[in-house]
Amino acid sequence: MEIEKTTINGVFVIKPRVFGDDRGYFFESFNQQLFKTITNLDIHFIQDNESQSLKGVLRGLHFQVPPKAQAKLVRVVKGKILDVAVDLRKSSTTYGQHVIVELTAENKKQLFIPEGFAHGFLALENNSIISYKCSDYYSPEHEQSLLWNDKILTINWGVTNPLISEKDKIGKNFVDFTTPFA
Repeated sequence: MEIEKTTINGVFVIKPRVFGDDRGYFFESFNQQLFKTITNLDIHFIQDNESQSLKGVLRGLHFQVPPKAQAKLVRVVKGKILDVAVDLRKSSTTYGQHVIVELTAENKKQLFIPEGFAHGFLALENNSIISYKCSDYYSPEHEQSLLWNDKILTINWGVTNPLISEKDKIGKNFVDFTTPFA
């Protein structure tokens, strides 16, 4: 496993070691002990989620507030996505900034997103399947979202009219958001 730092402290791109031959491939998608050794983070994932999206579907920007905040480890099982993490930690020097990483079934990269971040993704291929681990259980009463096209965040999704849910159409504007993350 190789772990790369991103431009935002605490967000990592994980590249697993892939063993392949004419029969197929094998890789270890996560190793708790190795992750802790490399990052010095003691994260315990307790819930796995999977979603399937058509090309052009945008989901996000979602997060859960304390005491049910979640760290996530995101990977693509099939297809290709643009994965986005927005820093919501008020004391961070990168507050309000974001990281964009292309995750594909072929490159097998994963994005680790700590607590205190909004998360979203855009499916770049039909029937993209996204799998992600969470450090806390889903809690609807703690869930919030920011608008995917917020003018202050200026995320370049590469699309102007994605397919989004009704819930994501009513996310908060960043200017109206008061962060609960230190």
